[in-house]
Amino acid sequence: MSASHDAPGEPVHAIENIVAVPGRLEDSAEWLASLALVAMILLIGIEAIVRNVFGGSLQITDEVCGYLLVAVTFLSMSVSEAHGAFHRVELIQARLGPAARIRLQMAFDLCALLASLLVAWQVSRLAFNAWRAEDVAPTPLQTPLWIPQAVMGIGMALLCLALLRSLAAKHRRLKELSA
Repeated sequence: MSASHDAPGEPVHAIENIVAVPGRLEDSAEWLASLALVAMILLIGIEAIVRNVFGGSLQITDEVCGYLLVAVTFLSMSVSEAHGAFHRVELIQARLGPAARIRLQMAFDLCALLASLLVAWQVSRLAFNAWRAEDVAPTPLQTPLWIPQAVMGIGMALLCLALLRSLAAKHRRLKELSA
């Protein structure tokens, strides 16, 4: 609901960045993505120690880190949107007035929302089908494939909610400019 402002010492941006304040969902997604990143770092560190000190391997590091990377990627998208760091095209926006700039941002957010809804729908279908078919990864862990696919669907759904909240914040700001 607020516009982010540049902190002292940061470069000044001529374009107001209107974003919805991150809510509990974005905070939770950020926390989970951070945990996944820490788990990746620990797992890679342990793998390096096992390889270099003991001459062996955990045999699961690549697979698990791949799943964790998917979690970090998809869970962090809504966080990026809520913090106003997801997308911006300042080259064009700098040449527009405040109301036209907000309308362009809303149009871009709407296109991103439609694309995100489509991806969320398809990834969720994929996860449901993998769950129903009891698909597992062809690896020693035999991870049920619906787990990483469900994380992708959840991440896309969270992005859709963040885009809706950003659209609402921009709509409110546009009404303020019109008043």
